Order: sequence, then C-alpha cells, then structure tokens
Amino acid sequence: MAKVLYITAHPHDEATSYSMATGKAFIESYKEANPKDEVVHIDLYKENIPHIDADVFSGWGKLQSGDALSENEKAKVGRLGELSDQFASADKYVFVTPLWNFSFPPVMKAYLDSVAVAGKSFKYTEQGPIGLLTDKKAIHIQARGGYYSEGPAAEMEMGHRYIGIMMNFFGVPSFDGIFVEGHNAEPDKAQQIKEDAIARAKEAGKTF
Repeated sequence: MAKVLYITAHPHDEATSYSMATGKAFIESYKEANPKDEVVHIDLYKENIPHIDADVFSGWGKLQSGDALSENEKAKVGRLGELSDQFASADKYVFVTPLWNFSFPPVMKAYLDSVAVAGKSFKYTEQGPIGLLTDKKAIHIQARGGYYSEGPAAEMEMGHRYIGIMMNFFGVPSFDGIFVEGHNAEPDKAQQIKEDAIARAKEAGKTF
C-alpha cells in the first residue's frame, strides 16, 4: 500500500478553480485504480505552515546546543518537524497549483521550505548535497491562463520549473506535469480546455 500526499495550494475549490477541478479528477481516478492506497489531502490554505523566521532559526540553534526552547520556538520547530517527517514518509506527491505571477501561491514556497530538511529529504556529502527520496514519484497539476508550454512565455514560467528543481534536489526520479493552459487567453475555448485537461488527468491518475 502506497501513501500519497495530495498537496493543494489554491484558496478556491474545484467549482471555481481549473487546477483544483483537474486535480480532483486526477486523485479520484487514482483512488479508483488504487483503492488500498492511503491518500492524505494537505490543503496549504488550511494547514499551519510556519515560515522560516527568527524563532525557527533560534529554535534550531537551541536544539543543537541543548538549550530550552521558548514556546514559540517549540511550536514552530515542532510543526516543521511534523511536516518534513510526513513528506519523507510518503511514496508519491501530487502538487496542485495555479500559475500566479509566473510562479505559484506563496504557501507552496513555505511548504517546500518546510520539507527541505537535511537528513530527511537530502543530505550533505563531501561531493555536495544528494537527495534521499530516491524511491518516490511526483506530479504537478497547474492551471495557466496563458500559454507557457512553448513560445515566448515559456521562459517566464517558474512554478512548475521550481517544483521540478526541488524534486530533483530531493532525488525524486519521476516528476511529470499536467497543464491546463490558455483559458484566459482564449475564453471562448475555456470550457473545452478544462474538459480536455480533466480527461488527461483521469487517464494519468490510473497509472500514477
């Protein structure tokens, strides 16, 4: 039985969001094909995702020196530990985001920061850092109002690219993407674009 983290970063649900609608189609198809697997939904807009701030840095330092942590330090460092342990223990990751300002919502960056922990998702060696999550797989479902898969805007897309860089850094050997794009550029085609993406997501969910 595999453990899947279904990680969504959108304030809206599938009734409004193209990425969330496509993500729901994917994960429901996956569940149908893999009924014994455990799927954990992490809604980043509802979860406590601490930012790496002064409390976190001081808390980490105190853990190394053996000093007592303040209540704020204990709460933030403890929560980051929970998130990184959960991430490392999973087998598969499904990221769902929109493309906002060429990237993704800031809650996704905070989450990726929380799981990028030496000794859990990667380790330092004499040859440099190497990823520890070498038996995992990941997919990113992303809605883009314009066209970014090719053409002049392709170099401006930094959301999918960033998640891909992080997965590579963590050693994840399989990283794919499902894109819903062009619905704002061509609103008369929006419904068809959405339906096509949902169909692709359902097929991909069967084999993920």
